[in-house]
Amino acid sequence: MSERMMTTNAMTRFLIATGLAVGLGAGAAYAQDAKQDMKDAGHETKNAAVDTGHATKTVTKKAYHKTAHATDVAADKTADAAKDVGHGTKVAAKKTGTKTKEVAKETGRRTENAGDALAGKPEKH
Repeated sequence: MSERMMTTNAMTRFLIATGLAVGLGAGAAYAQDAKQDMKDAGHETKNAAVDTGHATKTVTKKAYHKTAHATDVAADKTADAAKDVGHGTKVAAKKTGTKTKEVAKETGRRTENAGDALAGKPEKH
């Protein structure tokens, strides 16, 4: 073989070896990058779940307190309305009693007058 051919074979072997070394190195580096990417994705998923949990807790707490407050306000308004109704009922009952007494008195007077008229007595009531 000629010297030139030996140099070419040596050069070819060198280039092939270099290419393989670079290719395998890149493959190993890619494998490391993929593994790290998977770890990063796992950490990000965990952090997102934790953030969601905190947000849910905050919103639930806020909704609970607003509902409790609204319930208290409704109870107070219902109690006030019940007092008003009670007072109104008391006033109405008093008025009804007074009017009933007046009507009964008037009915009694008219009945007495009617009885006197039937008996022939003069009207004096």
